[in-house]
Amino acid sequence: MTTLKELAKLLNISVSTVSKALNDSHEISENTKRRVNELAEKLNYKPNRIAQQLKSNRTKTIGVILPTVTNPFFAEVLHGIETSATKNNYDIIVCLSDESLTKEQRSLELLSNGSVDGFIIAVARESQVEEKTTHINTVINSKIPVLMFDRVVNEISCDKVVVDDFQSVYEATEYLIKKEKRKHILLVSNIEELSVGKLRIKGYQKAIEDAKLKSNVLKLSKVDDVEKHVYEYLQNNPNTDAIVSIDHITGIIAINMAKKTGKIVPKDLSVIGFGYEHTQLLSSPKISIVHQKAYEIGEMSVKLLIDNLQSDDHKTQTIVVPSELKLSESTK
Repeated sequence: MTTLKELAKLLNISVSTVSKALNDSHEISENTKRRVNELAEKLNYKPNRIAQQLKSNRTKTIGVILPTVTNPFFAEVLHGIETSATKNNYDIIVCLSDESLTKEQRSLELLSNGSVDGFIIAVARESQVEEKTTHINTVINSKIPVLMFDRVVNEISCDKVVVDDFQSVYEATEYLIKKEKRKHILLVSNIEELSVGKLRIKGYQKAIEDAKLKSNVLKLSKVDDVEKHVYEYLQNNPNTDAIVSIDHITGIIAINMAKKTGKIVPKDLSVIGFGYEHTQLLSSPKISIVHQKAYEIGEMSVKLLIDNLQSDDHKTQTIVVPSELKLSESTK
């Protein structure tokens, strides 16, 4: 393997000059940079990552802990994280908590031994429900930066990247009320115990309250037979003329169950769900969605964490990535 010393000897310049040229230092002339980079490429020079880490006391690696990647939202966030990390010359190590407090604790403990410079985390369902997040504070107190996205813990002081969950559902519900004149709107949720679920339900309830309508919330657990419960609700409440789903899957189920009861979507019943652009391809008619901008959330999370890592006086921030109501065939 070619070394810095060998490059320097072949070019008849100092090792320091070669190093600065490879790092695009302003101290080095463009001609010298060109010569160094051309030779480095020709000889397939690769920097000694371990030596760099020892010198800078940085791993240039970010730990990413996700509840799951089967949820398209988290998969798309991860895509944004990976792309942005690569652009900034960082690697990532991904761990899945599988919504488990124990797995989340284990992942943090495993990677906080010097394997990563900082963490990007969406908190596990079990951690939020049981309100057990001491393990995250322990990492922060050890001077390892943590950034939370989507599912956050307000009581923990760290950077956060979120969607305005309250406002996004308020606006979706308001659209159904004012633009489509819907009066019997059902909210379907299987995430009501999570921070994002609570905010989305409050957004729906506020829009319903402002319009002086009746609130109807169908709360489902993770293990419930969602199709059965939605179908039975529609059978027992035939005047339902709109459904707002606050997760990535129950909106699509709602469309299918509405058709099963004989309703025509959107003539008899409109549906708005949560998701990203490709979600609209998963149902017929194509579902209208609150687009969460998952890729952008991933990009912003990396940017904010790196800003923290590189700053001597970082101020904790909460960045709100604006969502967008993208209408399609399941609304009028």
